[in-house]
Amino acid sequence: MPWLRTSWPNSSAVVARTVSQPMVTPVRQIIVMLLIGLLGACSDHTIKDSGPDRDIDVSHIPDAQPRHTRRSRYGNPDSYVVYGLRYHVMKNSKGYRERGVASWYGNKFHGRRTSSGEAYDMYAMTAAHKSLPLPTYVQVTNLENGRQVVVKVNDRGPFVKNRLIDLSYTAAKKLGISATGTGLVEVRAISPGKPPVKKHPRKTGKTITAARQGSLNMYLQVGAFANRINAEQLQLNLQALLSARVSIERMIQNQLPLFRVRVGPVASVSELDRMTELLGQQGIASPHIVID
Repeated sequence: MPWLRTSWPNSSAVVARTVSQPMVTPVRQIIVMLLIGLLGACSDHTIKDSGPDRDIDVSHIPDAQPRHTRRSRYGNPDSYVVYGLRYHVMKNSKGYRERGVASWYGNKFHGRRTSSGEAYDMYAMTAAHKSLPLPTYVQVTNLENGRQVVVKVNDRGPFVKNRLIDLSYTAAKKLGISATGTGLVEVRAISPGKPPVKKHPRKTGKTITAARQGSLNMYLQVGAFANRINAEQLQLNLQALLSARVSIERMIQNQLPLFRVRVGPVASVSELDRMTELLGQQGIASPHIVID
């Protein structure tokens, strides 16, 4: 997520120019390379990330305080490409609410420039998101223990499959996911002047495994069809490939039936990642995570 990279080994994989596009002038080429560094650096995994070298008490660090802030000049292009995938930046964050897998980043990027131009501080209450406008304030709820934080989204990422948001080290520790590396969360945009929605936390003694076996289930949605026969065909194909259960869920959308093909429930994030990789090898590149 930093603006500057230590090397450029993957730049050709981040932005590609087709033959039909016009030639890039030297000045524009420099701008493109800067944009690559701005938006694609958080996908650099050549250095293993880590937290502080000593235990940090984060209980005294307050949540981010939502306030009206001018949009970042450089962090909000209409769209951008990282590793061959195009991401579209939302015009506004009003009504945004989504569930998914959160990760965190720390020492690897501490002090380096974010996509909004601010220096990344792993001790601040910030986060990275692929499509929310910069900056946006969001409330993040750990669905497994009920803990909540408010962070300022000021960076782009995470450019890893199955990850919804990248939290600062401090935010991740306050949520209780710094040790595990990932967690199941709900992200909700907050408008300045409106209070966050508070939820009653789960009992602290309830383990993550127990929570998943109770009310939380993870699925990979691999297709949605208006025709049930098409859904059933995909179900049969996937069931022959996967050991996990493949089901069809019927729902009504725009007053018409829609048949969603789901894999799961999946027991862990690592299994979710393994299954996504396997599906990708079969041409299903972007399954959608559903947490019920």
